[in-house]
Amino acid sequence: MEYKDYYAALGVERTADAKEIKKAYRRLAHKFHPDISKDPEGEAKFKEIQEAYATLKDPEKREAYDQLGRRPAGERFEPPPDWAQDFGGPGNFGDVDLADLLAAFAARRGGHQTRRPQRGQDVEATAAVTLEQVHDGAEIELRLNLPEYDAQGLLHHVPRTFRVRIPKGAADGQRLRLAGKGGPGIHGGQAGDLYIVMKLVPHPLYRVSGRDLYMDLPLTPSEAVLGGEVEVPTLRGRVEMKIAPGTTSGRQLRLARRGLPAADGEHGDLYAVVRIDVPKSPGERERALYAELAKESHFNPRAHFPRKG
Repeated sequence: MEYKDYYAALGVERTADAKEIKKAYRRLAHKFHPDISKDPEGEAKFKEIQEAYATLKDPEKREAYDQLGRRPAGERFEPPPDWAQDFGGPGNFGDVDLADLLAAFAARRGGHQTRRPQRGQDVEATAAVTLEQVHDGAEIELRLNLPEYDAQGLLHHVPRTFRVRIPKGAADGQRLRLAGKGGPGIHGGQAGDLYIVMKLVPHPLYRVSGRDLYMDLPLTPSEAVLGGEVEVPTLRGRVEMKIAPGTTSGRQLRLARRGLPAADGEHGDLYAVVRIDVPKSPGERERALYAELAKESHFNPRAHFPRKG
């Protein structure tokens, strides 16, 4: 278990009274509220001060916390035996969160009220998925550490494995709900839900824009000038794409319905963005031909530049 310095989180002395603690909390909660703060770590700080205030505003929880002593934030520790006897009861504290430990203590001190069924907490986890899995639909295996209460009411995190079906056409950031697969209920309460958030893995070829895909299409100078056909990979197999003579770099060539599917069965498009590429190490004959072409050609791509004077 890691120690958390709740007094430092609120910026108050350990001798602060309830009024000072409440005042500090209100000031910091306003400063770091996600709807107000521009600090990239504001949301994490907001949760930290909420957790600190939840402990220090409760006289019994604050007493139990103070009895743990003072140590550096983040230091791993075990409550002393006398503390476990007086406050926490027996149990293994190795993977218990300090806030969960104090919450369990408060629940036991609450008497008969704690026997009422309590719904388990909802859990949210991220699943990395590929474009191929989203395009075709797939089943993935997901390993998570989920909360689970022991016989003493302490919250531990237990490894569990799930088979998750990725629906065809799932979108980046889409949430899948697995009912009753979250945190277990207490005293017979209903289990919480597990929410799986889809996170698209960057693809080596394709860039995603909604349901459309974009990819770079390298062409040789001769292919761009003379035109022809080139083979292009798509998520549904390779296709032949016609290149018009005089195709310029940056031009977007559209392959209809070769993008990502939507839930209604429609598909986005695939756009191949032309990029003219040149050989990095041409052979002697190739260099001679390019030199001959340079002499014969009157093409000047910079003719539109202003002239001197």
